[in-house]
Amino acid sequence: MIYTPLCELLGIEHPILNAPMSGTATAELATAVSEADGFGMIGGTSRGGPDWLRAQIRAVRERTGRPFGVGFISSFPGLDDLIQVALDEQVTAINHSFADPTPYVEAAHRQNVKIFAQVQTVAQALVAARAGVDVIIAQGTEAGGHTGSTAGTLALVPAVVDAVNPIPVVAAGGIADGRGVAAVLMLGASGAWLGTRFVASREWGGRTWEQAAVLAATVDDTVRTSVYDAAFAAPFPEGIADRMLHNRFIARWQGRENEVRQNRQAILEQLSVADQEGDVELAGISSGVSAGLITTLEPAGEIVHRLIADAETLLHGQAQRLLRLRPCPAPPSNPPLP
Repeated sequence: MIYTPLCELLGIEHPILNAPMSGTATAELATAVSEADGFGMIGGTSRGGPDWLRAQIRAVRERTGRPFGVGFISSFPGLDDLIQVALDEQVTAINHSFADPTPYVEAAHRQNVKIFAQVQTVAQALVAARAGVDVIIAQGTEAGGHTGSTAGTLALVPAVVDAVNPIPVVAAGGIADGRGVAAVLMLGASGAWLGTRFVASREWGGRTWEQAAVLAATVDDTVRTSVYDAAFAAPFPEGIADRMLHNRFIARWQGRENEVRQNRQAILEQLSVADQEGDVELAGISSGVSAGLITTLEPAGEIVHRLIADAETLLHGQAQRLLRLRPCPAPPSNPPLP
């Protein structure tokens, strides 16, 4: 059985976490992942605000006694009220993304709540480590949704592991199957954080036409873009952009974000219609590169169990296949007597 320091820290059996996708990682998905002995996460940054978040947390508690957490886009306004809800409800862990977690650690620890910090660089990981976070999520640029621009998961994860040891590091970006889980564990990660794979789960809270687009995508079909952030005036930090499925809207406006801002009202009206009609050439769909590895829509619990089972098989089998014991050299023969 795969068991890492993350499992010990969080009280879980499997080091698999769903990404707290804003508005779509709801109580249903978090419950399913936690019930499968992973660690379920609610996307706490939602238009519903504090009342919605409190209801989501309590809905998970009604369905499972397993540990779970809440994740925030911490560069967005209104964060303090949302954090207070998570602290009052004493979730197991709170994740902060796209902001320095330092101001939030002490209050969480007073409530016995763990703090995660998602980072895109080693420098950010060091800031989080000095802040006293409990877990660091190292997110490579392959990840879907908002992510950094430079480091890929394969290089970023071991670099962060080396930089912040002994803090557990969870790998994010480009992981969709047991091969990815096994790979990041071999890089030193204590767990795997998956978003796009759980978009293609029955408990995901988005629309079916978004899921269909992700299932149809290949690894060549995503692009990092800020055109939708410009349209919606989303307050993400500099250097962060959204990895999405390429479409006609992005092709038209990529690199013309200032024009998007100048024409916001007309563009927002177009995007609203596209969203209502499921027009994937205009409506934005966040997706990681790993979409090209995903072909089926399944229950989240089954996804967790197969990820672990396949990773275990690989970790056992590949070692036996790739490693060969060298035969001991024969002792030198005694020279013949004269």
